[in-house]
Amino acid sequence: MSKRITVRYFASFRERAGTETENLLIDAATTRDVFDRVRDRIGPTEPLGHCKVAVNDEMAGWDTHVRDGDTVLLFPPVAGG
Repeated sequence: MSKRITVRYFASFRERAGTETENLLIDAATTRDVFDRVRDRIGPTEPLGHCKVAVNDEMAGWDTHVRDGDTVLLFPPVAGG
């Protein structure tokens, strides 16, 4: 079942997508599904386990369910020092 969600990209994901925010009509049950669909379109090569996700501004896991109207935030791995 398709849902209307907003995806917010950060850092290298934003650069690859060419935008900070995108509204999508997407067939996705979980945040993992959203990541997979986005990966197919914008090509992030980072492994899922190295990335972070949030739903509606709260950190979430990759099996978190998404609902119509949710905002999913995708964060690539961050190097620190």
